[in-house]
Amino acid sequence: MTDGPLIVQSDKTLLLEIDHDLSADCRHAIAPFAELERAPEHIHTYRITPLGLWNARAAGHDAEFVVDALLKYSRYPVPHALLVDIAETMARYGRLRLLMHPTHGLVLESSDQSVLEEVLRSKKIAPLVGKRIDEDTVAVHPSERGNVKQVLLKLGWPAEDLAGYVDGEAHPIALADDSFELRPYQREAAEGFWHGGSGVVVLPCGAGKTIVGAAAMATAKATTLILVTNTVSARQWKAELLKRTTLTEEEIGEYSGARKEIRPVTIATYQVMTTRRQGTYAHLELFDARDWGLIIYDEVHLLPAPVFRFTADIQARRRLGLTATLVREDGMEGEVFSLIGPKRYDAPWKDIEAQGYIAPADCVEVRVTLPDNERMAYSMAEPEERYRMAATTNFKNRVVEKLVAQHPDDHVLVIGQYLDQLDELSEHLQAPVITGQTPVKERERLFQSFREGKTRVLVVSKVANFSVDLPEAGVAIQVSGTFGSRQEEAQRLGRVLRPKGDKRSAHFYTIVTRDTVDADFAAHRQRFLAEQGYAYRIVDADELLYGQPDLG
Repeated sequence: MTDGPLIVQSDKTLLLEIDHDLSADCRHAIAPFAELERAPEHIHTYRITPLGLWNARAAGHDAEFVVDALLKYSRYPVPHALLVDIAETMARYGRLRLLMHPTHGLVLESSDQSVLEEVLRSKKIAPLVGKRIDEDTVAVHPSERGNVKQVLLKLGWPAEDLAGYVDGEAHPIALADDSFELRPYQREAAEGFWHGGSGVVVLPCGAGKTIVGAAAMATAKATTLILVTNTVSARQWKAELLKRTTLTEEEIGEYSGARKEIRPVTIATYQVMTTRRQGTYAHLELFDARDWGLIIYDEVHLLPAPVFRFTADIQARRRLGLTATLVREDGMEGEVFSLIGPKRYDAPWKDIEAQGYIAPADCVEVRVTLPDNERMAYSMAEPEERYRMAATTNFKNRVVEKLVAQHPDDHVLVIGQYLDQLDELSEHLQAPVITGQTPVKERERLFQSFREGKTRVLVVSKVANFSVDLPEAGVAIQVSGTFGSRQEEAQRLGRVLRPKGDKRSAHFYTIVTRDTVDADFAAHRQRFLAEQGYAYRIVDADELLYGQPDLG
């Protein structure tokens, strides 16, 4: 027995003692293969899953790496059966390989004939493959490359895709040498992606994921399709590419509800790609509009199902997914792994903060209590109505006003989900509001006014969760969210993490109604950030309003 910070249990859970001197080192060591499940104050619970182990394997880590990490940090002897299971699970990855055969084209090859026999007997695999070439090899139609990978992952035999990529149509793209220099982690992320061929780069909000995309484009030197969350994001990507690369205005097209431009670099929104006409997704043909050499999926954790389905058909194209968190509340991380690619680079938020590239953040949960009349109404409400009632209590408005007053010199974002609540807050604070109903031109005008300091407080809906560059924002106040979404919590904190000129900390407040589902959802939302090392202080709203010292 050693004095390590980790307790490894036979049910594949790992308990990490946060107060231990080696907890940070241990967290970094287990991050490539273990997923955080719970993160209270002192003991964090991680789980080892097959997908986590296969992600580690695809990133170049073998079973010895995982076993060594567990043995090094475990306080007690590690269950032998668990170590055996880890080795056997990781050994499943790559037992099947997709390759380009010199005669037969795309094939599925196995180093274990019995495994190939097993999967070929699956009713889901049989329609996707062609003739048997020999005892170890079967032909696969190129259009089924993605579908085969999806099904094999679900069968527990993830294929290693070594079939390579088409170069696509060449197009000259280079980074603008005189304007900036890649940060070390941005260079490592771009190189890690390119070496792997396809996959996902995970970086904190504000750490420059767009720059990683630009670096990948400069390496590919090919036509590029970029998929983004909304039109504002599309225009920010265009502005950043014009600033950071040699691309000109004429080389970059916008494919959105407003415009339908197809150029060597085309930026399209998820909304337009998933628009249906007479039951069909008319705009998905954009994937075939040019001989793309690279496809970039911004905020890949939001990728809609129709785009996933089409991505299965374009496996010969290099694919880069960018995100701050690979958490998907719908459990479709496996789809990202099989269709976009495995995680190629992941930088812990606190590491980037320590390097000075994102601001330190003070996270505070302000807890309010429902007045008696609202509490009784909440108790008698239908379950589906309870979150709205708890999240939109008027008592939160007073707390928001107090917090805004405590940060008179900061740019403040007030973020929520319910439009009537946001309109009310906008009126209370005498601040403009941006929602999905706000026209794109007006959104851009208000965001620019905020950037220039003409507008100090901005009330925003979830349209500002993603890919909105507001470097001046120093305070975010969250009044309601998309239920228990962990990735949304991370994105909202990310709005204020751009480094400040005077090195001051960012402030992230979330106002939560205690003894309701609002509190339950808040606890779930905070899990991802807890894994990254952020701790929430809890403040009572009454103390804040009636005598609590200044929080700023």
